[in-house]
Amino acid sequence: MVHDGIGYIQVYTGNSKGKTTASLGLTLRALGHGWKVLLAQFMKGEGLWSYGEITSLGCYSKQLDIRQYGLNMLGVTTVEDLEALQAGWLECKSAIASNQYDLIILDELNLLTYNNVIETIDVVKTLKNKPQHLEIVLTGRQANPEIIKTADLVTEMVCRKHYFDQGVLAREGIEY
Repeated sequence: MVHDGIGYIQVYTGNSKGKTTASLGLTLRALGHGWKVLLAQFMKGEGLWSYGEITSLGCYSKQLDIRQYGLNMLGVTTVEDLEALQAGWLECKSAIASNQYDLIILDELNLLTYNNVIETIDVVKTLKNKPQHLEIVLTGRQANPEIIKTADLVTEMVCRKHYFDQGVLAREGIEY
């Protein structure tokens, strides 16, 4: 543990691009100050793409733990995927309680509560019982109102215009 201040709960949600990207920027900032960080990505495991952030953040292996849960970035598609996501949440709960981290990113967790893969009440209880110094960021569309109520900072990404609407698919180096 590097910092001994108060850690807050942040939520990045909304239907536009930028939620994960914002959390990665915060990750880099925290690493630059010597913080111990856990980047937990849900639904971004052995999917379709190789995620650039995982490759580029590899040089921080002493300060950064990266864990990916789920087999398919497009959602829960199999019983195995469901089990992997739920097991990932249990690992994250242990990490939150462990007092080993200064920052924990729970990337795409909002979608898991929205789709009832993870119980919102369990997430809220875990957030309320976190170590005082720990900063936690939850990303993903469809943030549950109870999680929003629990959070200290909520940012909603609003799309005004997107090249996806013109048929441009996710691009390497930009979206993954």
